[in-house]
Amino acid sequence: MMKKITTGIVAHVDAGKTTLSEALLYRAGNIRNLGRVDNGDAFLDTQQLEKKRGITIFSHEAKLTTDDAEITLLDTPGHVDFAFQTEEVLSVLDYAILVISATDGVTSYAKTLWNLLEKNHVPVFIFVNKIDIAGTNKGQVLTDIQKSLSENCLDFSQEDQTFYENVASADDQLLEKYLNGEEIMNSDIQNLIVQRKIYPVYFGSALKLTGITEFLAGFDKWTKEKEYSPDFSARCFKISHDKNGERLSWIKILGGKLQAKTELAGEKINQLREYNGEKFTTVVKVNAGEIVAATGLTKTYPGQGFGATDAKEASLKPVLTYKLNPLDEDIHACLMALKTLGDENPQLHVTWSEHLQELRVQVMGKIQLEILKQLLQERFTLTVDFEQGSILYKETIAQPVEGVGHFEPLRHYAEVHLLLEPGPRNSGVVFENNCSLEVLTKNWQHQIMTALESKEHLGVLLGTPITDVKITLLGGKGSIVHSVGGDFREATYRAVRQGLMELKEQDQLILLEPWYDFRLEVSQEHVGRALNDIQRMNGQFNSPENKGDRTIIEGSAPVSEMQDYAAQVRGYTHGDGIFECVVKGYLPCHNAQEIIEQKNYDPVSDLENTPNSVFCSHGAGHTVTWDKVPETAHYPYTYPLK
Repeated sequence: MMKKITTGIVAHVDAGKTTLSEALLYRAGNIRNLGRVDNGDAFLDTQQLEKKRGITIFSHEAKLTTDDAEITLLDTPGHVDFAFQTEEVLSVLDYAILVISATDGVTSYAKTLWNLLEKNHVPVFIFVNKIDIAGTNKGQVLTDIQKSLSENCLDFSQEDQTFYENVASADDQLLEKYLNGEEIMNSDIQNLIVQRKIYPVYFGSALKLTGITEFLAGFDKWTKEKEYSPDFSARCFKISHDKNGERLSWIKILGGKLQAKTELAGEKINQLREYNGEKFTTVVKVNAGEIVAATGLTKTYPGQGFGATDAKEASLKPVLTYKLNPLDEDIHACLMALKTLGDENPQLHVTWSEHLQELRVQVMGKIQLEILKQLLQERFTLTVDFEQGSILYKETIAQPVEGVGHFEPLRHYAEVHLLLEPGPRNSGVVFENNCSLEVLTKNWQHQIMTALESKEHLGVLLGTPITDVKITLLGGKGSIVHSVGGDFREATYRAVRQGLMELKEQDQLILLEPWYDFRLEVSQEHVGRALNDIQRMNGQFNSPENKGDRTIIEGSAPVSEMQDYAAQVRGYTHGDGIFECVVKGYLPCHNAQEIIEQKNYDPVSDLENTPNSVFCSHGAGHTVTWDKVPETAHYPYTYPLK
């Protein structure tokens, strides 16, 4: 029996990732002609946009067969602006191949990919590409990898005594076995790779096809198939549309089997397709370990589990927001097109304001924005523009507070008490229920928890999303006679905002902004300018590191200050400087007061997100402002306000 392996190829842009995919397919005999990314004829860059740009924008699938394995190869984008595509794929991989360019070494984005692979517990093979280029040194590159990623990244290109010694050193039990003169089995090494205790490193040149045969043989030898349960489970990792506009749900089978014409999550599958590049064959059933694109499903989303948990929430999220300028196009046609693209990439976060008649999208960077414009043109024949790029700020809290919302117009009744507490950095918003059934019935509690999870809660500093907050349902009150479905929803939304207003009054809210981790490489004559720039941008940096006549500066800085810095680096270094950055996460805003004054947001006037409550007296509902709610509330406070 051939083992089934799903592997993804990940890398920093220009490391040679798609070239390696081509070389592997060619050497394995799965394609006859070797394509080139820059010639626009690469087997895996199937989209017109990719051919034009010479970069991978979407993840693609290919089939590869070796002596012992049927490998499903998922090629992923290398540009940080399309990292969400890469991250989606990680949840279905058995192994990953991380490509590192011998000329660039371990870049910031390569480190980011390494951390994402760790987060998803994916075993990793490393292929050092471009080792043939003059000035590269195999030993030096390996040392750099061991220093930057893990000391257990081991040279697998030569299986001699030193090799077995290095492998054994990574595991106490294996070391004991080795020292006792016992043979180290292939299965021992396979297990260490699966457990992420060691990471095989191979060297070569994808373009010149050197080291490819050796890498394939090594991958064949050192990988093993997962054991799958007979019970059905699967995970969707990507949504796309074919040339005819048919919606495709890309699914990895994690157990049992999946058949066409059966139901999945309450919807009927029309067709199952196995893709190889842009060609596909329809199949009647797929087994565990295989990947398939299903048609007929309309409600699936990337990361969704079927009989399995959903994939982990994405780490890399957009930090820039842009407003669409429809030019001469119909705004509602633009909305429908963006909704389709938002279905493929939920991180695009398409929002429509009826009130402002405005469409906004969130993106990682300017390259993604350019691609978005081209996609709208090519797929939907819509010529549009985007303007007023602004930073996506977030808000959090510095101390706990009990927030209360009351909704009691005539013949309605609901009161909700919520505890808002600060959460760990970059944890998002989490919800908990700590309410007794004696206080609120199961149905009412369910309505509250559903309401909490159903919307993005906005802060009261700028009206931007809150994050790093834990919200717990404490209690509340309902009426058997008057409480209906929507009452608890209204009370819940108001409770969140009321709590935030209490904290605003106490100056216990924090405005957060996104920060970049950056790596800047310049010649020594430009170091002074670079360091001054970083300080001016309120950045932080480690001690500069000299590498021959070049200096490497690593650090972090606010996105708002650094987002256009790449163009400046190109300018003052005359194209010689190398600048790369990747989103680090959200940190306290360096100029919070200035931003708050600039935005001049009034939370009380934001009627869609009001902090005020509605109480009933003398047979009519009337508004009670947020600050008067504590003394008017019907249910007692668990944590009375100081």
